[in-house]
Amino acid sequence: MLLNGEPVVMLSDLNDSIIGVTGHIFIAASPERVWEVLTDYSNHKNYIPKLIVSDLLSDNGVETVIFQTARSRIFIFQKTVSLTVKIRGEYLKHLYFQQITGDFKVYHGEWILEKNRHGQGTFLTYKSEVKPDFFAPKFVVKYVQKHDFPSALLAVKKRAETSSHTLSN
Repeated sequence: MLLNGEPVVMLSDLNDSIIGVTGHIFIAASPERVWEVLTDYSNHKNYIPKLIVSDLLSDNGVETVIFQTARSRIFIFQKTVSLTVKIRGEYLKHLYFQQITGDFKVYHGEWILEKNRHGQGTFLTYKSEVKPDFFAPKFVVKYVQKHDFPSALLAVKKRAETSSHTLSN
């Protein structure tokens, strides 16, 4: 599935009603290009579904702070969430993120980039732990993660693959 470019998203129940989210996707682009897409924070709202605001607040070269707002819908219900996130990275390898303020009791995780050892491209992995700071039954939180997150992975893939940059090893 991964080599065909399909996203794989898995959920797990952790302690204290926290949901673990793990997503994987193969992107036919260099790790440099995938990194560019992931760290182009101000443009995320232009291509990631459900994201309506994504603003870079500060970047001191070591730590980046962004503000994001997303809107999800489940059945007839709609919920908008906002958060300010602190991000630290290890160039072309990891992006670690953690909510500073926002609509979650728990929101932290990482993006992991791995160069395809058997050819060109990048394996992108997302891991997070989430728990809303508002009433939402666990099945609703899981439903939103399972149904909304694959489209975000596909959006990153499409953006990285359709750039004018060429694939490099």
